[in-house]
Amino acid sequence: MGAIDLPKSPNVFHPEKPSAVGSRNSLAQEYRDQQKEVNQLLEEETNKVIHHLTAKLPKDVLERLDVMGGLKEKLYNYFNQNYQNMFNRYMVTSEDEMVKKIRNYIDKEETKVLARYTPKEIADLLDAVGGADKFNTGEIEKSMVNMYGHLQGHIQRGVNDLENITNSLLRQKTDTGAFIRGENAYSIVKCSFKDNLKKPKTVTDVKLSVNILDSELISPIFHYQVTVEYLIKDLLSKHFIDQIDKEIEKLKDERIDQGLEELSDSEIIFKKMNSIEHYTDDEADNVKSKRYALVAKNLMERISDLRAEIDPESFDQLNIRENLKKIVDMENIRNRGFNTAINSITAILDTSKMGYQYIENLKNARELIIREYEDTDTAVLPDERYQVRMKYYDNAQLIEERKAYDVQMKSFETEIMHLWDNLQTVYDKSKKSYAIVDYGDLAGKNKAYINKNYKEKTGEPAYEAIAKVWDEISFVRPAETEVERMNRTYTYEKDRLRTRIILMRERMKKMYDYQYPIERRVMEQRLNDLERDYYRFDYLINPYHIQPGLLLDVDITSIKRKKATLDSMANVLNEFLHGVSKGFQDAAFASFSRRRSTVRQDINQSFSDVPEEETRRTIDPGSAYLDMLNAGAPASTSDVPALPEKSSEGVVDTKKKPAAKKRGPAKKAGNDRRGGGALKEI
Repeated sequence: MGAIDLPKSPNVFHPEKPSAVGSRNSLAQEYRDQQKEVNQLLEEETNKVIHHLTAKLPKDVLERLDVMGGLKEKLYNYFNQNYQNMFNRYMVTSEDEMVKKIRNYIDKEETKVLARYTPKEIADLLDAVGGADKFNTGEIEKSMVNMYGHLQGHIQRGVNDLENITNSLLRQKTDTGAFIRGENAYSIVKCSFKDNLKKPKTVTDVKLSVNILDSELISPIFHYQVTVEYLIKDLLSKHFIDQIDKEIEKLKDERIDQGLEELSDSEIIFKKMNSIEHYTDDEADNVKSKRYALVAKNLMERISDLRAEIDPESFDQLNIRENLKKIVDMENIRNRGFNTAINSITAILDTSKMGYQYIENLKNARELIIREYEDTDTAVLPDERYQVRMKYYDNAQLIEERKAYDVQMKSFETEIMHLWDNLQTVYDKSKKSYAIVDYGDLAGKNKAYINKNYKEKTGEPAYEAIAKVWDEISFVRPAETEVERMNRTYTYEKDRLRTRIILMRERMKKMYDYQYPIERRVMEQRLNDLERDYYRFDYLINPYHIQPGLLLDVDITSIKRKKATLDSMANVLNEFLHGVSKGFQDAAFASFSRRRSTVRQDINQSFSDVPEEETRRTIDPGSAYLDMLNAGAPASTSDVPALPEKSSEGVVDTKKKPAAKKRGPAKKAGNDRRGGGALKEI
């Protein structure tokens, strides 16, 4: 029967018409007589029971039984009732299963259409070619996904280029904002723009350093020399933290189901801290310690001090430690993070048309050096070039780097002060004993007269007797605290050295004018060498500003009016940071939208007849106070509704307010610079 031959639509209700609502007959039965089939089934079952009774029971018992009358009718009704119950249960079960299958099928089809890169027609065509056992369509689908991915990547890079050019036009200059944008700006350790020494008018040198912390890396990085025991303990620690996070999430759901208030940030931290002892403890020597619940103590002892390489003389493939190391090496835990970062930066440079002629991958040292040109002589290199140095630092390396930085800083101070003393000596010897050249000569000549006629009469101490704490080079430095001692910036020392270099150059020019004796040539040569090396040193990154993690150090030289390398490197850096870093996460901002202070009273939906103006007046005390003043009534605090009380955490206490019939969704108050402590009327 065709669809046009259907006698009634589904909107028809009838107990007998096929496929009508409430009908016991269906078109799928092809007009079979269901009632006749049921009667036949029940009649057969009833006759079987009656025949069984007549064959088994004695004759006198059968005579007292109304076999052909009431008993048969009771059996018939009994079978009919049970048959109907079974049939109804079967139908309900079938309908439920069918609804589930249809729902899952619809979800699968919607996912196939909405979430796939390939259009639906191509997906159907690939499915029609053959199933998984006949024809594997996975590679074709991967190719199509790659094609769409590359297309999307090219479009994104074009948009980034347009954004960079637009921003540079609006700024009318190139600054730090041209590199790292948005959520990755915090990762910049140092960014410095300065004119090129050889071509200061046309070429710019840029130094950019980005520090990605260990906690922010998507794939953690380990040194090549790290022990297998350390890797396994790190995996166990992450497993414990994951289990604790699952417990906290379960606790949050339970509190929400019970209608309790959500845990605050501090409470969540305390819950996590108290849960640690359920998974591990400090008893490293106890075999039954909780820390050995997943990996036994004897296994941990066998891999103690086992590093990336085993002595070939003691290597045995059947030993337990060799097999444990093999399991760890097969998972590639040791090299995964650093190799991922290398693949990411090189792939982005290739796709961004930022080719390079020199690359050195120091795998064991966890350091990568990429230069656009192999040559390092700046005199023969073009004005558009870059160099990338990526290195992973742990805390031990940073401690040694800081020690070397301290020594180098002290060495520069010693050499510059030595040149200062030599220049001062030459200057003092060049002066005539009877002539006044500077303020010191004048003060020395008048010293005795001032002390006799002024200081002795007033009783004030002489100028020479007063301790001189200001050297006229830099202002007096405040005393150091523990913060400065642990994190030396050397800003004060660098300013002093830079000022002394400037003063020495000015003094030599003033001393010799247009004369160039041997003393001037020697001191100027020494000053130029120290100044060049000092500014190179100042251009480097202060290791006190770096934290353990991945350091990306980029040196760029670009033409000011062109800025081709600058714009291209900006896209490379943003893509790289997006691929290897999880970014900065603030737990307070993440949970800010769930606080009570973000629930706005003016979006509570209610069916009351109170006008909107009166509703606002009951919420806003300022409007009520203005109405009272306009009406000429005396100012009484009792007429002004009280603001909701705030707890110590800045959360509005709304318990005293009558609950609305229906509360609207909580609105995020991220743009409220006041911290979300008060209800704000829109």
